[in-house]
Amino acid sequence: MRKFNYMLCLLIVVIMAGCSSQDEAEVIDPTEDRIVATTVALTEIMDALELDLVGIPSSYKDLPKRYEGAKEVGNPMSPDMEMLLSLKPTEILSVTTLQYDLQEMFDERNIDMTYVDLESIDAMHSEILKLGEKYDRQAQAQAIVDQFEEKVVEIEQTVEGKEQPSVLILMGIPGSYLVATEHSYIGDLVKRSGGKNVITGEDVEFLSSNTEYLQQAKPDIILRAAHGMPDEVVKMFDDEFRTNDVWKHFEAVKNDRVYDLDELLFGTTGNLAAVEALDELQKMLYP
Repeated sequence: MRKFNYMLCLLIVVIMAGCSSQDEAEVIDPTEDRIVATTVALTEIMDALELDLVGIPSSYKDLPKRYEGAKEVGNPMSPDMEMLLSLKPTEILSVTTLQYDLQEMFDERNIDMTYVDLESIDAMHSEILKLGEKYDRQAQAQAIVDQFEEKVVEIEQTVEGKEQPSVLILMGIPGSYLVATEHSYIGDLVKRSGGKNVITGEDVEFLSSNTEYLQQAKPDIILRAAHGMPDEVVKMFDDEFRTNDVWKHFEAVKNDRVYDLDELLFGTTGNLAAVEALDELQKMLYP
């Protein structure tokens, strides 16, 4: 009798375990949108669109509270493939600037990716409106675009009739830096803030630095953007400006008009901090 009771209990445990596994499997609704955003900018955009995510990037930056229960999928440039697959996503979002680095690794695993163009303000707004239409968030998407456009109109009215300052933008990463043209995201922000980039006639976003040539361009203002490891890059810029004698001949340096840009506001790609970034640029360009 005891043996029978033991076997009965064991059978019940097995059945309950099976039911539990089945319940877990049923949690994933095949009609549910299971979206993964692999960059901070995209995560913030999806939050503004009031869309849930099952996966978010690993980041030292604070992400929206909406996603406290979402799984981290690693660095945007090298996401955790096993984690991504385990989430059974219906859409994985990355940015076009990372497509070259990521595409082969996703192709090898037959994973479809959606690359969102955040390389300029216009491109970002177009993508936000497309996402809004796709996920029935048209009102939220239009509100994002309208807020920025209102800020641009306000700035245009403020700077009308004033002399445009010329601006040199340096984009730094640990160990090196480039010059940003008006085709870069930050270059786009500077243009919309009433600044004039000293680098013109180029089709690319960034160029290698030639300090003698840049000095001849006579920028009124120098903006230094630090990315990757911001504190380390700011120190690199400080060392460069202190040890390379050519910088002391720049009028912007003589007039103390060299500004370090906050990485949280001035990313390498478009992001929802754009409105606040325009406000900050106004203080630098038109003090």
